Amino acid sequence: MRLETRMYERRWIQLTLLTGLLWFLVGIAWAPSNKLYQQGIALGVWLPALVALWGSRNLWLTLWRENRLFCTALLAWCAWAALSLFWTGAEEPLKPVKRIVYVMLFLAVFPMLQVVRPHAIGWLLRVSTIGLALAALWSLYLHFYSHVRPFGERLGGIGEAAHPILGGYVMALAAVWGLQFIPRGLLARAVWALVLLMLFGFVVLTQSRGACLALLFSVLSMPIWSSGRRAWLIAGGVAGAASIGFLLFNSWFMQRGVSYRPEIFVESVKMIFQHPWQGLGVGTDYRVVTVSYPTGFDHSHNLLTHVGIELGLVGLLLWLAVWLCTLLVGWRERATLEGRLLLGSVMLASVAVQTDAASIWGTPRAEWFLTWLPVGLALALVARAASVKMPACVEMASRR
Repeated sequence: MRLETRMYERRWIQLTLLTGLLWFLVGIAWAPSNKLYQQGIALGVWLPALVALWGSRNLWLTLWRENRLFCTALLAWCAWAALSLFWTGAEEPLKPVKRIVYVMLFLAVFPMLQVVRPHAIGWLLRVSTIGLALAALWSLYLHFYSHVRPFGERLGGIGEAAHPILGGYVMALAAVWGLQFIPRGLLARAVWALVLLMLFGFVVLTQSRGACLALLFSVLSMPIWSSGRRAWLIAGGVAGAASIGFLLFNSWFMQRGVSYRPEIFVESVKMIFQHPWQGLGVGTDYRVVTVSYPTGFDHSHNLLTHVGIELGLVGLLLWLAVWLCTLLVGWRERATLEGRLLLGSVMLASVAVQTDAASIWGTPRAEWFLTWLPVGLALALVARAASVKMPACVEMASRR
């Protein structure tokens, strides 16, 4: 017999979570202020997720049984971050605790949506692709028409995607998603081509080498994890366009040199080995000082070295385990739309975090698109496989 409706299955909870995730994905560009963006996530994601946890024990049990390695790595990673509060140098140690809880609530939303609404994740990313493409178009209008900026000046987005680099990564992710939603009709394809053109154009005009390289890597890897002739045609077309674009506009990308990245990396590695196992602790402020830039940088411009500095080699290994499990989940589900969306996101993020996005426990921001969003998508896929086994688990629980 079926038990009474669990809290996360209730219609109002599901609709609130859907709205909250959509706000997270599209509000990054359209939110009038960061405060409103954070408040929207609190009301649409964290609060309903906390309520929805009531009566969801069977969901997490089946999730655990389905992929124990992934769940163990993720729980161990969060536990190690929480444990580091005993030696952290953060001025407000309770703030990192709150952010760890926020991350876990954010991740919990994906399985709770997936088991009730199997197509919700795909729908969210499709709508977000359109919403972010419109934000890219509006950014182009403001930059070139309203503010009359010269063509060679770096393009910035709107809202929390205003930073050329981070905004470029958000739009690059939307472009990767958009390549998985190409419709069949001729007219529909023409319209969708304009959507993709706005996103690709935005990324190029930001002149962010990291975003362009990450997008290119993700698209060129498509034939490996996406079967069919379309993947080869897309990869070949983008490779050709990238080659022509680099020949025409290489001065945009080469004039800033390497932006201190090699020096920052070397000094960051040295900082890791000053506290090799424990790290400085989650939430600890630090500065990476180089010979060429003695005032220092407030982060390492590389997610892996950032994790190593904050949480030591133990934390770094745990994060790599989480990321590898995320990749493996996508690979196993590559025959599905959601699996390809995940793999495209992971490929892009894996390159992006090598030179930027050195933040993982901060408040929801563009960096979350490159870290926690792919992990959440992977958990949704694990939940889909586990949901097949949920009825049996529920029946066993009802007999106890």
